[in-house]
Amino acid sequence: MKAAQIQEAEGEFQLVELDQAKPGENEVLIKVEACGICHSDAFVKDGTFPGLEYPRVPGHEVIGTIEAIGENVSSWSKNQRVGVGWHGGHCFECEPCRRGDFISCQNAKVSGISYDGGYAEYMCAPQEALVAVPDELSSVEAAPLLCAGITVYNALRNSGIKAGDTVAIQGIGGLGHLAIQYAHKMGMRTVALSTSDDKKELALKLGAHHFINAKKDNASEKLQELGGARLILGTAPSGKAMTSVIGGLGVDGELLMVGATPESVEVNPMEMLMGRKSVAGWPSGTPTDSEDTLKFSALFDTKPMIEEYPLDKVKEAYDRMINNKSKFRVVLKP
Repeated sequence: MKAAQIQEAEGEFQLVELDQAKPGENEVLIKVEACGICHSDAFVKDGTFPGLEYPRVPGHEVIGTIEAIGENVSSWSKNQRVGVGWHGGHCFECEPCRRGDFISCQNAKVSGISYDGGYAEYMCAPQEALVAVPDELSSVEAAPLLCAGITVYNALRNSGIKAGDTVAIQGIGGLGHLAIQYAHKMGMRTVALSTSDDKKELALKLGAHHFINAKKDNASEKLQELGGARLILGTAPSGKAMTSVIGGLGVDGELLMVGATPESVEVNPMEMLMGRKSVAGWPSGTPTDSEDTLKFSALFDTKPMIEEYPLDKVKEAYDRMINNKSKFRVVLKP
């Protein structure tokens, strides 16, 4: 099979021929139809994920059909269309797993990091990592929803917001353009925050009721003019940008961070305690959370904006993503 492989940390993608993977007793073999390119794939490209072993094939936004199943697999069938997201398996034995908190598994696997992922014609995945895919979504449409989609959808639905609440989406990119759609379709008063008026028309088209240019105006003041935000979803990976909008939170408001960045977010304790405000983070979710995301997306016609590339143009596709030139998700089609 063909695959795009990283040989070493900070290495370049190499198109290689590998023996077709064979599923273990608790795994399935997937014929890949689409695989999204995510910013988190930089962990493999740059070698920054702890314990990462090379060579490695990245990819954790995978949609395909089951080609073969292991002997212990009974709940999935050959030719069934499935997906594999960031959560690539759990141990069932650690304390979080025993409590059913699989996303917090102490021995969790990550697709495309713990084992070879979807930048290939075939891949193997543990059966507990599989996601059933609705017929209403194409494979290309569904792939980015297994990371970007679930991350914002799951964060929003677990944040405690109620229909009619003011929800601000900080950043209109790969995560943000989906978050605006989800917030609107969940019944929220949706505010889009960006640093460029170039995205205003798109934000309003996606469902934003208000648009704030955080570079031109004071975003916190503008949010307070709207009564303060019950929730600000931080999707742009910038600690400075997230810090700058905390003042826009209303009473009991929360800044919920989903944009992964090593940069610090600074808070003023007096400002936080006076309004019972909070700052928190949220991971993506389990395969069942991914299924919920796909079902909601199919039901309310929520789809990512994508650019498609063949596997042999993986370098060009990755560069588009990592340099923020894509609008907004990049998908490989092996």
